[in-house]
Amino acid sequence: MSDGSNAFGRSHAGGPLTRWVTDWGSAVVDGVTMVGDISLFAWQMFRWLFTRLPRRGTILVNFYQVGVLSLPVVALTGTFIGMVLAVNSYYQFHAIGLENRLGVVINTSLVRELGPVLAATMLAGRVGSAMAAVLGTMRVTEQIDALTTMGADPIHYLVVPRFLACILLIPALTIMADFMGIVGGYFYSVVILGIDHAAYLNHSRDGVVGFDLFSGIFKSFFFGGVIAIVSCYRGFHCEAGAEGVGKAATAAFVYSFVLILAIDLFMNIVLDAVYFKFYSDGTSLL
Repeated sequence: MSDGSNAFGRSHAGGPLTRWVTDWGSAVVDGVTMVGDISLFAWQMFRWLFTRLPRRGTILVNFYQVGVLSLPVVALTGTFIGMVLAVNSYYQFHAIGLENRLGVVINTSLVRELGPVLAATMLAGRVGSAMAAVLGTMRVTEQIDALTTMGADPIHYLVVPRFLACILLIPALTIMADFMGIVGGYFYSVVILGIDHAAYLNHSRDGVVGFDLFSGIFKSFFFGGVIAIVSCYRGFHCEAGAEGVGKAATAAFVYSFVLILAIDLFMNIVLDAVYFKFYSDGTSLL
C-alpha cells in the first residue's frame, strides 16, 4: 500500500513536469522545423531571382500594389509621428532651455529609427497581411496546385515579384516617412509651439549626419526582405478553410513585426560599431 502510494505520488508529481518538458520540446522542434522550411523556401526564391526574373508586367503590378498604394498611409503616419515626437519632447527641452534643439531629437529619431521601422510596420500590416491572405486563398482553392500542374513554378510566378517589390520600394517608403515626419515635427514645433525657425533648422542640420540617413535606408532593405519572405511563406503553408487564411494573415504580420524589431536591434549594434570604428571623430559620412 505504501509502495503504491509512493508510486502514485511520483506519477502525479511528475505529470506536470513531463507535460511542461513535452510542450517546450514540441515548441522547440516546431520552431526549428519552421526555420528550416523558411530557409528552403527562401533558397528556392533566390535561385529563381538569380536565374530568371518574372515578366515586366507581373513585376510592375506588384510594384504598384506595394509601393504606390502604401504611400498615403506611410506619409500620413509619418506626419503624425513627427508631431507626437514634438509634443512629447518639447516640455522636457523647454524646462532646461534647449527647446531650439528640439529638431535634432525629432529628425535623428525619425531618420535612424522611427522612419524605417514605421515604414516596415505599415508595409507588414498593409501589404504583408494581404500577401498572406491572397496566397493562402490560392492555396485553399488549389490555384497554386493548378499552376504547378500547368508547368509554372508558383514561387517564380507569385513570390519573386512580391519580394522584388518589397525590397526595392521600401527605401522609397522609408524616405517618405522620414520626410513627412520631419515636416510634421517642424510644423508643430515652429508654427504651433513658436520655436525660432532659423535655430530649429540650424540645429537640425548640424545634428543629423549622412550616416544616420544611410543606416535607416540600409536597414529597410532587410525589413522588406523579411516581410516578403515571411508573408509569402505563411500564405503558401496556409491551413484549409477561411479560418486558416485568417490565421495566415495574422501570423504573417506578427512574425514580420517581431523579426523587424529583432533585425533592427542587431543592425543597430553593427552599424553603431561601424560608425564608431570609422567615424569616431564625429565627421559625417557625406
